[in-house]
Amino acid sequence: MDSNKDQLEQIMSKIHADDVKFIRFEQTDIYGVARSKTVPVKHFTKKAIYGINFALTTLGYDPQGQCTPGTGFLFESGSTDALMFPDLDTFITIPWCKNTGRILLEPTYKGKPVAAHPRTVARIQLDRLKDMGYSLLSAHEHEFYVADKNTLEPFILGQNIRSTIRNYKDPELVHQLLTDLPQADIDVETYESEHDPGQLEITYTPSFGIKSADTAHTFRTSVKEIASQHGYIASFMTKPWAHSTRNGCHFNHSLWDINGENNLMMDNKNPDSLSDVARHWLAGILAHAPAVSLLMAPTINCLKAFEPSSTSINPVNATWGFDNRTTALRVKVGDTGAYIENRICSGGANPYLILAATVAAGIDGIQNQMEPPPHVNGNAYDPNNIPTKTPILPSNMKTALENLSNDNIICEALGDEFVKCFVAHKLHELCMENEAKAKGDTDWERNLFFEYL
Repeated sequence: MDSNKDQLEQIMSKIHADDVKFIRFEQTDIYGVARSKTVPVKHFTKKAIYGINFALTTLGYDPQGQCTPGTGFLFESGSTDALMFPDLDTFITIPWCKNTGRILLEPTYKGKPVAAHPRTVARIQLDRLKDMGYSLLSAHEHEFYVADKNTLEPFILGQNIRSTIRNYKDPELVHQLLTDLPQADIDVETYESEHDPGQLEITYTPSFGIKSADTAHTFRTSVKEIASQHGYIASFMTKPWAHSTRNGCHFNHSLWDINGENNLMMDNKNPDSLSDVARHWLAGILAHAPAVSLLMAPTINCLKAFEPSSTSINPVNATWGFDNRTTALRVKVGDTGAYIENRICSGGANPYLILAATVAAGIDGIQNQMEPPPHVNGNAYDPNNIPTKTPILPSNMKTALENLSNDNIICEALGDEFVKCFVAHKLHELCMENEAKAKGDTDWERNLFFEYL
């Protein structure tokens, strides 16, 4: 309690120093959409200590705030309130929103954590990892499209990746992104234009534990808000247009000791310089890839990116390789350590669920001392280059749901309450897809996802 009191005093000092008058109490929903209530500063301390009511129906919303049946959080629960408490470590001042701060929440119901909430699910997996003596250093690597908010035309036309002229098509937007994001505790490392018209990428430094997913949540919402102030929609939707390159959200991560002092992924005594624990971790993710890919690419739109393509480098199978962008897991080994780039993950995914699924699969690999298949040299899209019986990543929702439902290890790790809620959303997407096909509606995915993801 004394530490909470000290933290609250530090936050109040920052509130006064930054002339903050309002604080957003904010959370993620299942899809990764930020949902919040704004509280005048005079009520902040009370809400921070005693919690703030927030309808549990948030977990039953699709990206447009419409109700998804069967989640367990709508009428079947009486549309009841959760009592949500802030994580005091997450307070920031929002530089692009006048006199406003923000703090992140997790829900409780009848005194217990709500097990279906994505941040809770991720934190539980990190706690399991901590109990094994490991910590996770990670960062999400985001790509996104920027389009005119009225016409939805990309703000940069043509294709010419990393062209300097394209990088600064709208210098005021770029300047605000690179100036304001660091003030929101996002330590930007690089900015560049990506492959397709209007597509950008910004990377930032990694963090330990849940802060990684918190930063990703903050980043997505921040980019969307800043872009809106310039007359644009920034969208992390995976494939906004049928022939567009996907927005990825590669999950770069490594295992460290419990104090975050030593990278545990490298061992120069082994021929490939990977430690045994790194190999087990790799093997776990690959073994569960057919199931966890639905957490990492969770929409009907996302899964289309796993279809073989001649225009974009997306994984299509459960493979790994050293600095190989055609594989699902790209391993980088340096002088001071190693890390894994999980390339399965899509821009339309919830960052908390990317982290949770990766950790749940990796833990099983360590616990069962799994060994990965041979790594792929060269093109992982060529069947002649991949090991026999290599699983294919599901490119449609029906198969993806079957894979998840049949993976008892992952379902048990994530918990029945979460799995029920998550699967209900996916079944609802299938219903929406069938209805759209019957109407001849080819824009339903973009109408559902583009603005809010």
